[in-house]
Amino acid sequence: MQPRPLSPRLGPRPLPLHLGTALMTWASSESAWKLWKPGSPSSNQSSPQSQEPPESIAALLPEIAALEAKAGAGKFEDALHREIARRMGRLADGVLAYRRHPVHRDLENPPAVWSEGNTRLLDYGATHRAARVRGARAVLVVPSLINRWEVLDLTQEKSLLRALAGEGLRPYLVDWGTPNADERRFDSTAYVARLERALAFVTRRARRAPAVMGYCMGGTLTVALAARQPRRVAGLALLAAPWDFHADRTGHAFLLSAGPMLARVADQVGELPVDILQTLFWSLDPWLAMKKFGRFLGMDQQSASARDFVLLEDWLNEGAPLAGPTARECLIGWYGDNLPGAGKWTVGGRRIVPSKIGVPSLVMIPSGDRIVPPLSAAALAEPGRGLKRVRRLDLPLGHIGMVVSGRARELCWLPLIDWLSNIPPKRS
Repeated sequence: MQPRPLSPRLGPRPLPLHLGTALMTWASSESAWKLWKPGSPSSNQSSPQSQEPPESIAALLPEIAALEAKAGAGKFEDALHREIARRMGRLADGVLAYRRHPVHRDLENPPAVWSEGNTRLLDYGATHRAARVRGARAVLVVPSLINRWEVLDLTQEKSLLRALAGEGLRPYLVDWGTPNADERRFDSTAYVARLERALAFVTRRARRAPAVMGYCMGGTLTVALAARQPRRVAGLALLAAPWDFHADRTGHAFLLSAGPMLARVADQVGELPVDILQTLFWSLDPWLAMKKFGRFLGMDQQSASARDFVLLEDWLNEGAPLAGPTARECLIGWYGDNLPGAGKWTVGGRRIVPSKIGVPSLVMIPSGDRIVPPLSAAALAEPGRGLKRVRRLDLPLGHIGMVVSGRARELCWLPLIDWLSNIPPKRS
């Protein structure tokens, strides 16, 4: 993979938040030591303001005191300060190594065969002989509105879309692009209406109803698409698609508490900017950047692992802003009021109720998902509440790992391809 001139990398976004989190986390160790070390005013238990140190700290104090007795007073504090500086330096070096890495995604994208506004349909079957045979099953692939679609086509070897085409399916990918002035006014109804027109195009081109595959938020939108256009959808495959937003709110406390404020920001600005969206992802694991950039610095920078890290990190940091009305709907209607999970979400005046959708469906649930809690996605496969004709497949993978990890092909791609290839024929 050859480097090509591009604009400077901005990630990990927002960088001040990641660096500030690291500094506050590690500097708190120094503050705690000053608070609890023997001889400090707050360690004097006769003081009315004093508190017992946490059990974990209290257990270490005698050992640290013994070390200082041997090495000299203040040596532990000096060592602690050096370790904080070392860790901050390692994080900064890891971020710089990522930003300066010469690798960029250089796959040639397939031709666009349909467009509306800034949305395009990319025909992944156009350059694959197996996908061009008469009668090949067309698949409308719908990614999230937030993160771009490239994670489904990261490298030649790690491309779910090229794997689908190589097995005789014909994927048509929805590339949402970046919202233009008109699209900044879109709510979910407007996006689903656009999907309906894209679906109609694929149906005419394929001369029969295609399957529809949705990933993450794209899966939520395709449930509405199947509810509104059941005759044009031969089958519905959902990969980590959120539905019941109150089924498991672990790790979403920041999003829930900040939701109303962020909705007001989206109203005023007209969109929810990328850095705010990245802050929401940060809240799911505030210390992730510290861990992963340290690991990256230790990699062979010429290795496939380093290449994959850089490409995946580029994808994570190059998302699109979310249209204001859609942002409000997600933050307040979905995460706040759980309208989809409660059966009260309406699209174009129609209530979207999964149990009334009769198309053959596959619900794939990564058990290690920290972005879409497994219980949220599992609601779409729940008997009596979920989709009527549904097969549930639980995967020992993560939200992103289900499409790009080393085990993705065996555990996710191949079962998905098999299911899509065996959907019963359906006339449009």
